[in-house]
Amino acid sequence: MPALTLPAPAKLNLMLHILGRRADGYHELQTLFQFLDHGDELAFTPRADGQIRLNSELPGVDHDSNLIVRAARLLQTQSGCELGADIELVKRLPMGGGIGGGSSDAATTLLGLDHLWQTRLGEDRLAEIGLSLGADVPVFVRGRAAFAEGVGERLEPVELSEPWFLVIAPQVSVSTAEIFSDPELTRNTPAITVRSLLAGGGRNDCQPVVEKRYPEVRNALSLLNNFVPARMTGTGACVFGSFPNKGEADRVCRQLPADLPAFVAQGRNISMLHRRLAQLEQEVSG
Repeated sequence: MPALTLPAPAKLNLMLHILGRRADGYHELQTLFQFLDHGDELAFTPRADGQIRLNSELPGVDHDSNLIVRAARLLQTQSGCELGADIELVKRLPMGGGIGGGSSDAATTLLGLDHLWQTRLGEDRLAEIGLSLGADVPVFVRGRAAFAEGVGERLEPVELSEPWFLVIAPQVSVSTAEIFSDPELTRNTPAITVRSLLAGGGRNDCQPVVEKRYPEVRNALSLLNNFVPARMTGTGACVFGSFPNKGEADRVCRQLPADLPAFVAQGRNISMLHRRLAQLEQEVSG
């Protein structure tokens, strides 16, 4: 079988409220996810010997600990599939950036190998497997913009406008565990309904803590606020602002310092991974 190449899209948390801490140490959240037409890329080639080999190294990440490898092996175990895969990763999303990175790579691995190996576990089962890898993985498996609750696993699809975003990626990796354990983190935001959220409002409760700990993030927010209202995604470090069209986003992007990584991408309610998979299914059936 030929190699299968698929995108692993970025996401934005358009808001992130922390309602409280649970007995198991996790936090109750409310957040709003939207995808970006920008991301990593993975290529999968099947192997008959059952081995999983990720042929792209990530600095500081052991091969067997990589979420891509863990996702592939978990799919093997859960499906009973005896095939393996060689996997190539083109890494574009920053690690510790709050835009999806490893979680998106894991979801693309689950969906890609489910397609390639013809295990056909279905979206619900793959989302369940994904949750064991990380709280954000199910939203990438589902591939639809969503209002999320719980630890981020209870998803309600939503229809949002699809503006263009300018995303700045300060050159710092933010530890999610560090932010969620900070004693100054707000943990008592009242719950809201998705209807009231879509009418406008919402903030990122993690942002003040990250700004205090990471001046690089604070400076990026201050810079972008000169042009549009800026917000941080997830637990950072990436910050973003929205624009009505690509031209305006590109114009502001050109005014940023040359040493500050940034990109422009459109927000999308259906991820580019799922649009690509749907295209593949049409090619097979057509």
